[in-house]
Amino acid sequence: MGSYKNIGTILIPMFIVLLLSLNYMPCKAQLSTTFYDNTCPKALKTIRKSVRDAVASNPRNAALLVRLVFHDCFVQGCDASLLLEGTGSEKASPANDGVLGYEVIDAAKAAVESVCPGVVSCADILAVAARDASVAVKGPSWVVRLGRRDSTTSNAAQAATDLPRGNFNLSQLVSNFRNKGLNTREMVALSGSHTLGQARCTRFRGRIYNNSLPIDSAFATSLRQNCPTTGSDGNLEPLDLVTPNKFDNNYFRNLLTNKGLLISDQVLFNGDSTDSIVNEYARSTSRFKSDFAAAMVKMSEIDPLTGSNGVIRTLCTSAS
Repeated sequence: MGSYKNIGTILIPMFIVLLLSLNYMPCKAQLSTTFYDNTCPKALKTIRKSVRDAVASNPRNAALLVRLVFHDCFVQGCDASLLLEGTGSEKASPANDGVLGYEVIDAAKAAVESVCPGVVSCADILAVAARDASVAVKGPSWVVRLGRRDSTTSNAAQAATDLPRGNFNLSQLVSNFRNKGLNTREMVALSGSHTLGQARCTRFRGRIYNNSLPIDSAFATSLRQNCPTTGSDGNLEPLDLVTPNKFDNNYFRNLLTNKGLLISDQVLFNGDSTDSIVNEYARSTSRFKSDFAAAMVKMSEIDPLTGSNGVIRTLCTSAS
């Protein structure tokens, strides 16, 4: 019986040691909506003005900014590695050939640096700019949690393997997005970003000449006039035939009539598992916008660098 008298004296010190050890256990830094409230309270307002000015001067910039954050987050996570320049960079990879809008991010970064130097990451500016670009063209808004830091490395080889292609079939698209933690519905919703912007002839030539997917004959004839079998590689066509500079659901309506510009567009509506989602979005702009916003939040938080990981780059193009 005497041994029981010592249990309290043994267990209490052990409990205190456990509590102390828990207090010193490192924990992963989290993204937060209030991250810059004290260190750079004008950050979001400054980014928003830069984006609004850019879209006002050229509406195509809205599509470019949404595309930039997508291409960044799918390679190494949301770390602004896409913006780094140099040999072997993602930016120089053929997988990012035709990706534009970098100068808008550079301008936003310069504007933010002028009000609070060395505080706001390029990765956060990318995430916020995509949201503000959507709003600028009547698209949805969403809450952007902040605290991402910037990578000092960039990986052209990973860009080649991890980014989806315009000639992907449905199973390739589903697998590609699943590898990034995004489900099929989120993949379809994010594909709806093609309600904005344009694609070059090189990206849709296979759709109009060598593809077995159904295509509206008048649509195909029109595209062939602007995109011959050889040459004119840089000629552009809108991804959304009706309202390429407005965020709406016409992209999905086009798919219903076999007028998807890219192979990866039309495979979303081709007698397969995603047909019902396309039909739903074609009927309801509000449902599409809601799902798109939620998917953008999730995508923009893929493997961010936080806490003491990464850096805050002064120039988005350079790690030094």
